[in-house]
Amino acid sequence: MTGLALLLAVLSLRGDGARSAYVRRRLATRTPDDACPAATVIVPVKGADEGLRDNLLALASLDYPDYELIVTARFAADIPAGVAPPRARVVLAGEGDPATGEKISNLLAAIAAARPASEIFAFADSDGRVAPGWLRALAAPLAEDGVGLSTGYRWHAPDAGGFWPLLRSAWNAVIAGGFGGANQRFAWGGAMAIRRETFVSARVAEFWQGTVSDDFRIAHAMRAAKLRIAFAPGAMVAAVDGTGGAEFLGWIQRQMIITRVYEPALWRIGFLAHAIYCGAMAGAVLAPTRARIAAVGLILGLGMWKGARRGRLMRACLPAQDSYFVRHGWIYTWWTPLVTWVWLYSFAASAVTRTIRWRGHVYRLGSPPR
Repeated sequence: MTGLALLLAVLSLRGDGARSAYVRRRLATRTPDDACPAATVIVPVKGADEGLRDNLLALASLDYPDYELIVTARFAADIPAGVAPPRARVVLAGEGDPATGEKISNLLAAIAAARPASEIFAFADSDGRVAPGWLRALAAPLAEDGVGLSTGYRWHAPDAGGFWPLLRSAWNAVIAGGFGGANQRFAWGGAMAIRRETFVSARVAEFWQGTVSDDFRIAHAMRAAKLRIAFAPGAMVAAVDGTGGAEFLGWIQRQMIITRVYEPALWRIGFLAHAIYCGAMAGAVLAPTRARIAAVGLILGLGMWKGARRGRLMRACLPAQDSYFVRHGWIYTWWTPLVTWVWLYSFAASAVTRTIRWRGHVYRLGSPPR
C-alpha cells in the first residue's frame, strides 16, 4: 500500500505547472468594456449569513459596464431587512416545485424575471465576498469557442482565524487546487456564468428540475451539449465567515453526499485515494520499517509542497485577502497530514446516507437522470 500511495502522490503533481501558467495568464488579462455583454447577476438569499450585507454590497459594486443584480428568495421573510442594496431587484419564487431544491427554484424564478437585454446569466452565493472584477473574469471565457460555462470557486479566508474555520479552509483548498484549466469536470454554484442562449439550448432548466445541485447538474448539461467549462481565476470568491466543529463536520459530510450522488465516479476515486494515503500512514506507525517511514515521509513532503504551491497560487487570485495569507498561509503546508485524515472521514461519513440538511430543509437525494 505504501508504494501505491507514493505513486498516487507523484501522479497528483501532474499538470500543476500547466495549471499555474493558465491561472497567471488569465489573471494578467483584463477584458475590455466593449467585450463585456450585458449581464444579470443572480444571488439567492436564505436568512442572515454572516457578512451578508457586505457580500451583497460587493455584488452591487462590480467593475462591469452593464449589469443588473437580482436578489432572489422563496419568501420576502427570507431576506433580512435592510441588506439588499438599492440597485438590487428582489424576485420572490414562492412555493416552487416541491421536488426541486429551494435554491434552484429561486434561480429559475430570477432567470424568468431577468431583463431581456442581458446576454449572460451569472450566479453568486450570499455567503461569499466577490472582488470588483468578478463578473468581468467570468464573462471572458464565454467568448471562446466551445466554452459553455465559466466558473470560479470559493476560498475560505476566515477573518478571525481559529482551529475549525482554518481546518475548513485547508480541507476546501484541496478542491480549489483542482481548478485551473479550460476543461473542468464540474463548476461551483457561487461563481458561474453562462450565455442566455446556451442556457436555453443546453436545456439547463430541464437538468435542474427535480434536483438540489445547481452546479453538478449544470455541468451535466454542458457535458451533454459537448461544451467545456472554463475556470476563471479572477472570479475566486472569499468566504470570511467562521464555523464550529459540529457545523464543519456536517458541512463536509453534505458536500461529499452531494458529490457521491451526482458524481459517483469522482467520489469513488477520491475515497480510494485517501484510503490508500491514510493506510500508508497508519502502516508506517503500526509496523514501522526504515523503507516504509522514508516512503511515507516522501508522500507527506510531496503533499505539503503541493499544498504550499496551491496556497501561493490562490493568494495571487485573492489580493484583497493578502493579510489573511500572511497570517495563516502556513496551514496549507503544515496541516496536510491532518487534512488527509479529515478527507477520509468526509468520504466515510458520506457513504452511509443520502439525506442532507441544507438551509432549513431535509432532502433525500435520488440519483439524477443521465
